[in-house]
Amino acid sequence: MSDATKGMNFIEQIIDEDLASNYKQNQLRFRFPPEPNGYLHIGHVKAICLNFGLGVKYKAPVNLRFDDTNPVKEETVYVEGIMNDIQWLGFQWDKVVYASDYFDQLYRWALYLIEKGVAYVDSQDSASIAAQKGTPTQPGTESPYRNRSIKENRTLFEAMKAGEHKQGSHVLRAKIDMSAPNMLLRDPIMYRILFEAHHRTGDRWCIYPMYDWTHGESDYIEKISHSLCTLEFKPHRELYDWFLSALSPLKGLRPKQREFSRLNLSYTVTSKRKLAQLIDKGHVSGWDDPRMPTIAGLRRRGYTPKALQQFVTTAGISKRENIIDVGLLEFCVREDLNKSAARVFSVLDPIKLTIENFPDNQTETLIGQLNPEDPAAGTREIPFSKHLYIEQDDFKENANRKFFRLTLGKEVRLKNAYIIKGESVVKDNMGDIVEIICSYDPDSKSGSGSEASQRKVKGTLHWVSQKEAVPILVRNYDRLFAHPSPDKGEEDFLNHLNPDSFSEAKAFAEPHIRTTVVGEPCQFQRKGYYVLDPDSEKYGQLIFNKTVGLRDNWSKP
Repeated sequence: MSDATKGMNFIEQIIDEDLASNYKQNQLRFRFPPEPNGYLHIGHVKAICLNFGLGVKYKAPVNLRFDDTNPVKEETVYVEGIMNDIQWLGFQWDKVVYASDYFDQLYRWALYLIEKGVAYVDSQDSASIAAQKGTPTQPGTESPYRNRSIKENRTLFEAMKAGEHKQGSHVLRAKIDMSAPNMLLRDPIMYRILFEAHHRTGDRWCIYPMYDWTHGESDYIEKISHSLCTLEFKPHRELYDWFLSALSPLKGLRPKQREFSRLNLSYTVTSKRKLAQLIDKGHVSGWDDPRMPTIAGLRRRGYTPKALQQFVTTAGISKRENIIDVGLLEFCVREDLNKSAARVFSVLDPIKLTIENFPDNQTETLIGQLNPEDPAAGTREIPFSKHLYIEQDDFKENANRKFFRLTLGKEVRLKNAYIIKGESVVKDNMGDIVEIICSYDPDSKSGSGSEASQRKVKGTLHWVSQKEAVPILVRNYDRLFAHPSPDKGEEDFLNHLNPDSFSEAKAFAEPHIRTTVVGEPCQFQRKGYYVLDPDSEKYGQLIFNKTVGLRDNWSKP
């Protein structure tokens, strides 16, 4: 490998080799071709970043093409959602195009193949056609209609387009080779009759082209130089090239299909059918549920475009299928949010704490950094008073030496504030602790420079002043599945659902939390990263979704 190709993925090497041989820079054009039949998910992020990233690297245009050849499942709402997701990820297309833009041209080219004698109308039902396909080790059987005359084929095909035949009564097939080792070349279907309204063309068409017939020809029309697909389309490449070669009038540079591995993520399913099943059975609230692997779900959970792009870059572009540990995705979002998220105090499981020697009815204003990783982010004011909240699990009445948080007779520091010492507790009639009584050292204020402030204590706790505490609702999300490969094997993937993937609790936060806007991430110090949910506006309450914890809690188990 030369120095020039080091650090390049194999797709970039192919493009560079083409530029060195028979391609010119101004001939490069890429495309991202989703079908508008659902919402994009984490697997699509890889394809988006690859195609649009190549556009950026090679200063080449990238088309957003909607492969809308199946009117049964495709809707405008999905078109709009896909466009929104791509723009949110930080990419911009050169042109928005649709496979349906080319229906007239594809029809004319189909007539050309009929006249050439390499396409015919088959009047068998789908079961009969499938039975005649053969197996990987046995050749297929020719259709009894394979040798219809060109005139009869043309007449039938034109009548199909005119709506004169029932749905399922005829299909148009390419005449290739029923004994081809690649079963996709065994007279593949090019058109079928569907009396369904299309989201763009309405009722104008009642015959619709199949994906394999549409894909390569759409690439040619758009002058796509490199048509990049995931590995499951590798067997389709031979058919892709056959269709382009069969259309002998085509002039100029032909598109080149190449394949890369799809993004498979542990603890995740990305099948649209299975994701729809999760919604239909009430396991999640919708396509944008923060546990869903859709881009809409990831966005609502607080994942950032930068983190997703870094994840794809780190995972790499390869020719071999593998499963990427979801821990890498979580690591990337932690890395990004650590640099960008504002810090706030939020007590998720509160217990009252009273500082007995702090002046009554006095509120002191302390200063805390918004982000220690970014001094330019500035500071925030934090009210401090005699009555506070701390986390329940930050206190033990009786603790061993390894417990470095608050206990009776020991000191800890309240972050950005003072050193306190546990003195006693208040219990209810059931014997449960409802309040902790402490004392504080007034000379130990953080950042004051005093000798007392520099005393070393082993524990530092976050806290919230009771009087100024802002009530919030926290939605704690975790991985939706407890098994690393939930959709492998014969067992129903729903059996692997994580029963602890969602919980909800009331909490208290410092007043700065009110400045947060919907979609804006923040770090609840010592707890994790959270994002303000759109439901906050709907319900008139601050609702925060947990994005990810400060550390990976799954590796140890």
